[in-house]
Amino acid sequence: MNIIDVSQLAARPDTRDALLEVIRQIVEDDGVAALTVAAVAERGGVPVGAVRLNFATRTQLISALFEHVNDVEGLEGSVLPVVDAPDARTALDEWAAHLGRFVPRVLGVSRAVERAAETDPDAGPHWETVMRMRYNVSRSVVARLDAEGLLAAPWTVDTATDMMLALISNDVFETLLGTGGWSGPQVAAHLRALFRGTFLAR
Repeated sequence: MNIIDVSQLAARPDTRDALLEVIRQIVEDDGVAALTVAAVAERGGVPVGAVRLNFATRTQLISALFEHVNDVEGLEGSVLPVVDAPDARTALDEWAAHLGRFVPRVLGVSRAVERAAETDPDAGPHWETVMRMRYNVSRSVVARLDAEGLLAAPWTVDTATDMMLALISNDVFETLLGTGGWSGPQVAAHLRALFRGTFLAR
């Protein structure tokens, strides 16, 4: 009988990434409530010990999942053009482009965590992180519009930020991408038109 050396298995460079993809699959397919160390081991076909050597707790599973998804889907590179935009109008367009490019790729995980946030103590903090990021970037774009005299009446920085957050909720993306059958580029193009028509002074 072959005895699996759990420590050697867990130390393999590809083991952690493979487990993270299993974690993502469980969350997208079955929701955050289904995510346990045992479930990851079963679906990944590895001993529980191999999972625990990489993720000691369920909290670590979810934390690592967020870092993994943002990394493999290129969050930093996708949002960088918004931060580096030379003017407010460009920043507004780049924010729409980022949302249409990035959100469709992570919507399954994002939606699952959002649904669990109110009742799951591990999911809640991570959903707060997602919303804080959306809020901070939205507000920075709106503040630039205001500073450059381009924010349309009757918006203020506060009210425009709140409205922008509502317009980019997961419900909106789920409706457009799922029910509407839109593509990411379609979402980006129409968000750009919506942002310009709503927040940009004529």
